[in-house]
Parts: sequence; structure tokens; C-alpha cells
Amino acid sequence: MKKFFMFLAVAGVMAFAANTASAQEGQASPEAQEVAAPAEMTAADLLSGTGEEIPLHQALKTKFIEGGAGFMSLIIICLIIGLALAIERILYLTFSKSNTKKLLENVEKALAEGGVEAAKDVCRETRGPVASIFYQGLLRYDQGVDVVEKTVVSYGSVQMSEMENGLSWISLFIAIAPSLGFLGTVIGMINAFDAIQAAGDISPNVVAGGMKVALITTVGGLIVAMILQVFYNYILAKIDGLTIDMEDSSICLIDLLTKYNEKKK
Repeated sequence: MKKFFMFLAVAGVMAFAANTASAQEGQASPEAQEVAAPAEMTAADLLSGTGEEIPLHQALKTKFIEGGAGFMSLIIICLIIGLALAIERILYLTFSKSNTKKLLENVEKALAEGGVEAAKDVCRETRGPVASIFYQGLLRYDQGVDVVEKTVVSYGSVQMSEMENGLSWISLFIAIAPSLGFLGTVIGMINAFDAIQAAGDISPNVVAGGMKVALITTVGGLIVAMILQVFYNYILAKIDGLTIDMEDSSICLIDLLTKYNEKKK
């Protein structure tokens, strides 16, 4: 959570710095700009003059400012919140993973030595959705194996919903990020045509600014969407793996209880 707020603070600082720089440039008089023009050099210009490679963070900061602090800040916020949700899901699913084979062996051993109550204790002390499903099924053992099977199926659906919690928000940010980029593209094109209309001339220098903003915002939105999509698919793959474990283990639990009933008879 601390890292999440730290990222938000960094994005806010970058947006504030970009707005401040834009305001200062707008307030400067034409004469002052003409005098200061030879002395104004960015870090990228200095590094390119010396032949050194521009650091990645400096290049990203430059593109962030060039793309417009408004749209780029929104795109970065989508990335930060989407990554926070994705990391939370990955951690939750990672901790939900358990050794189902060992759990089944422990449950079988507990049933043989201490009965259903001992098996409940084993499930209660084991983390993960599989152990929770086992425990809910064993709670209703006295109502029959058929009821246990229905309970396992029903509670499995509940566990599935818990594992998929938050995925809708990640998919929302995957859709919003490129949409914000395309919106920035449209606004950049509008600004370019406004500049052409004001200048009364179609020249590269007139339209370059608006076109550059349009392309940078589009690239930013697409990059964010691709990053979040990778995390989204990884989470789905982990959920599929856990679902297969739950289904296989549930079948094995029903088999164990059936054998346990036969031994009692």
C-alpha cells in the first residue's frame, strides 16, 4: 500500500512539474525567449552532444512532458492502479496454492485414525481454497455423501468468485488506457488543425506539435494496456490451475468419504 501511494505521489509531482514548466513558458515574453534560446538546452541535448546514451528515466520524463501532463497523468494512474490490483491478485492466488496431494493424504489418514472430526481439524489448519471446500463438505457429512457433493460444488463456485475478485477492474483499465490515448490523439489532431487555421499555412513546423502529442499519448495508452494485459492473462492462468486442483481434489474427497462409509458398515 505504501508503494501504491508513492507511485501516485510521483505521478502527481510529474504532472505538477509539467504544468509549472508550461505556465512559465507561456508567461515568458517573446524577447526573453529569443535571448534565452541559445542557452536553453535540455538534458537530452547535452547528452546527445557528448555522445552519451540518454538514461531511460530521463527519456520517459521528457516524453511524459511532451505528451501533455493531463492525458499522460491519467494513463499513468491507470497503470499504477491496474498494477496494484494485479499484484494483489497474484499474491492472493500464490498464497492460495497448496499441496493438494499432501492434503488428501492427511485427510485420509485423519479419517482412518480419528474420523470426520480429525479430518475437519486437518482442513481447518490448512490454508487455501481446497482446504476450505473440504471443510465445508465435511461439516455436512452427517447429512450424507450426496449432500457433501452438492456442498463441495456450491462452495467451489464461491471460491471461484473470490479468486476472480478484482479482475473486472483490471480489464476496465486495460480498456480505458488506450481509449485515453486515442482521445489524446484526437485532441492533438484538433490542436494541429487549429494551428493550421491560425497560421493560414500548412507547414511541418505548424502541425508538428499537435501530431507529436497525438502520437505520444497513443503509444502511452497502448503500452499500459499491453502491460496490464500480460498480468491479466497470467492471473487467469493461475486461476485455471487452482480450479483444476479444486475439481480434482473434490472428486478425490468424495471417493475418500465413500470408502470411509463402506468401512464403517
